Amino acid sequence: MPPSTESSVLLVGIAGGTASGKTTLARCVLNHIPDAVLIGHDRYYHTVPDPLRHNFDEPAALDSALLVTHLDALAAGGEAPLPCYDFTHHRRMPERKLVRASRIVLVEGILVLADADLRERFDLKVWVEAPEGVRMERRLRRDNLERGRTIRSIMTQYESTVRPSHQRWVAPSATYADLVLDGCAPVEQEGLRLCQHLWQRLDEGI
Repeated sequence: MPPSTESSVLLVGIAGGTASGKTTLARCVLNHIPDAVLIGHDRYYHTVPDPLRHNFDEPAALDSALLVTHLDALAAGGEAPLPCYDFTHHRRMPERKLVRASRIVLVEGILVLADADLRERFDLKVWVEAPEGVRMERRLRRDNLERGRTIRSIMTQYESTVRPSHQRWVAPSATYADLVLDGCAPVEQEGLRLCQHLWQRLDEGI
């Protein structure tokens, strides 16, 4: 259960399908609210011995219990040693990134609204909507250009684990959202929409 004491930290969960625009929108918020903190759920992947046979899009792939512990610490005004993940070798690194509590803590990832323990900690739950065709095209481009993967390997993973996991866990979690943003609309427009909701929550004392 979340801490019973009243918190002055606004915890925000930002979910959506792969390549829907979650990270881009979250970074847009940071441009307008520089003292906010952004935590990627993908920092919390478990070390993977056999990545070719692993499903990175299911809840068990992530150490969400550790993230819950860190969010509780930040909500209480403390600090959290965030894990660092090596996406090339699919393992958690020994280094940690120390983050201190801020007025706003953004947590983004495809499954942040699918986990009940995480979900109940968020003061604002956001879903970023984008059609599958758009998301697939973005993912192909990103993984090919930025991660050096072949189109064939990307599509094989998409069909075998990404799409089924989206349908089973990710998409259903949209029903928990307090706010839905358009992942295909201009980023600045949707980023400011989110900022307006954050400022309103802060004015209301969360």
